[in-house]
Amino acid sequence: MNVRRLDGARRSAGAGLPAPKRVRVLKKFGLRSVALGYLLVVLLGPLSMVFWRAFGSGAGHLWDSLSDPNTVHAFKVTLIIAAIAVPLNTVFGVVCALAIVRRRFPGAGIVNAIVDLPLALSPVVVGLSLFLLYGRTGWFGHWFQAHGVQILFALPSMVIATVFISLPFVAREVVPTLREIGDEQEQAAHTLGAGAWTTFWRITLPSIRWAIIYGVVLTTARCLGEYGAVAVVSGHVEGQTETATLRVQDAYENFDVAGAYGISLVLAVMSVIVLIAMTLLKPKEETS
Repeated sequence: MNVRRLDGARRSAGAGLPAPKRVRVLKKFGLRSVALGYLLVVLLGPLSMVFWRAFGSGAGHLWDSLSDPNTVHAFKVTLIIAAIAVPLNTVFGVVCALAIVRRRFPGAGIVNAIVDLPLALSPVVVGLSLFLLYGRTGWFGHWFQAHGVQILFALPSMVIATVFISLPFVAREVVPTLREIGDEQEQAAHTLGAGAWTTFWRITLPSIRWAIIYGVVLTTARCLGEYGAVAVVSGHVEGQTETATLRVQDAYENFDVAGAYGISLVLAVMSVIVLIAMTLLKPKEETS
């Protein structure tokens, strides 16, 4: 009898808390715990293991692995590819966004969908499609081979693959910004006699500059981390056509675990820098 009374008192005390408040408490702590736990298991856990294993054999061994000539060359190739692909996709992204938003033409919706195609295709499929175009039996392969130009298993094919994979990011950032700001100021500038080029430099570009920068940050991150398409078209030749990501695979397969984790550490640091840049630039974009 006393046990029943005690249980009833506990239920009455719990029922005394307002239902909306209980729901808010559960949402506040439950959802937060789930989100943090998921991030810890999926993201922070593996990254922390990379940092730990990279220094597992000592800082001296890590430096020896990173200063290996093949590793240094792989990072150089990665930076060269990014230095070519990022400006190309920046110019294309801005031009494509202006064409989609500011120009009314038949098939604009199709063009808008095609821009997102690299996000849907597997990078391996992209690499194989480049084989069909630039291989010895490809559509353009005979012409390039006749003129002594090597596309596949060389830097050009790696650049083309990276450009394809990282193509949408600038356009995807600029398009919604252009739609948000409208074209009233541009029309007013045209009415006052400003040309298209002057209007772009003095009105349009300042309005979309943070969207462009944010897109460039995403494009750079994608270029630095690209693996699948580049692995197909590069030939994976050590010291010649290896990028940093390909070098990680090569080092791991040759039992150079410290080297693999060391290169992964550098790539992870680059990613963290990109993440910090994104965090710092996003508020500026929203308040501009």
